[in-house]
Amino acid sequence: MFRPKVPTMPQPSGLVIPPAVTVERTVPAVTAQHPVPAVVPTPAPSRAAIQITPGAVVALVGGGTAVVLVLGAVLVSMLLAVALTGVSLAVCALVVRSLMSTATKHR
Repeated sequence: MFRPKVPTMPQPSGLVIPPAVTVERTVPAVTAQHPVPAVVPTPAPSRAAIQITPGAVVALVGGGTAVVLVLGAVLVSMLLAVALTGVSLAVCALVVRSLMSTATKHR
């Protein structure tokens, strides 16, 4: 009952293409004709991959400013929405409380 059932591989139906035959080829050994130096020279240090130009700095600062402004506007609007919801709920609670108190006084 709790033993897993391993599915069997279905038999192929239709035209079956045999796998391609590979032929091994031998590569002749290459002998070194020049002696290998004992000390390997170190490569020269390469230049920095990224070069920042003044235009790129202005673009980065402008993009960062735009992101901060948009994010700030979204957060302020969310805070304003929460504040308005809280104020409207408070007003509704006051109205309901005043209606309940006037309804109990007129009995």
